[in-house]
Amino acid sequence: MRLDKFLAEQTGMTRSQATKVLRKNLVEVNGIVVKDGSIKIGAEDQILLEGELLSWVEEGQYFLLYKPQGYICSHDDGEYPTVYQFFDYPLAERLHTAGRLDVDTTGLVLLTDDGQWSHRVTSPKRQCEKTYLVSLADPIEEHYQQACEEGILLRGEKMPTRPSRIEILDDYNLNLTITEGRYHQVKRMFAALGNKVIALHRWKIGDIVLDASLDEGEYRPLTSEEIASFS
Repeated sequence: MRLDKFLAEQTGMTRSQATKVLRKNLVEVNGIVVKDGSIKIGAEDQILLEGELLSWVEEGQYFLLYKPQGYICSHDDGEYPTVYQFFDYPLAERLHTAGRLDVDTTGLVLLTDDGQWSHRVTSPKRQCEKTYLVSLADPIEEHYQQACEEGILLRGEKMPTRPSRIEILDDYNLNLTITEGRYHQVKRMFAALGNKVIALHRWKIGDIVLDASLDEGEYRPLTSEEIASFS
């Protein structure tokens, strides 16, 4: 990687700002002051900016996060805090979510800096299964199972949802597995059935399951097997 690109990514500076810093003799590579931003560096090199060591963040980062309620899956810093606040800078700036959850939905979110990998997770052609724990305001009715299997026509849309399946846990709670990600899909599905979702928690994406040992706001790296499951 070019030195000026590395400085920009690790500090949040623009490339032109990085060039100015280099010209002021503020950057050392392996103990030698360097002014040329075009030189190539690697993870084995030690980079100092004004005497402070810059950590090298390798490409190919994959994480599982337990998203709490009240956080958005976006870098925009608006009304709500973002899930990226759980990660240290500069890693937080490099990551993006492979699919999103609504601000009031909790559970499993996958994050990466690998655009091709996240595309494989979210591509409609892949029909990746996502499983949610759904809590409803009114009791579950018998016809819900068949309606989900046949597809539900959502308000304002011309095509019904893809077939999905449910596992009834009790009168008000069920697991729902879907293979698409339309806007507010789960809430709209049960609204079409005359019910209301009062709590929504995603606990599985493909073969990746949210760890019971994680608390809200905690995360862990994905295993090589979990990463490869979307190869």
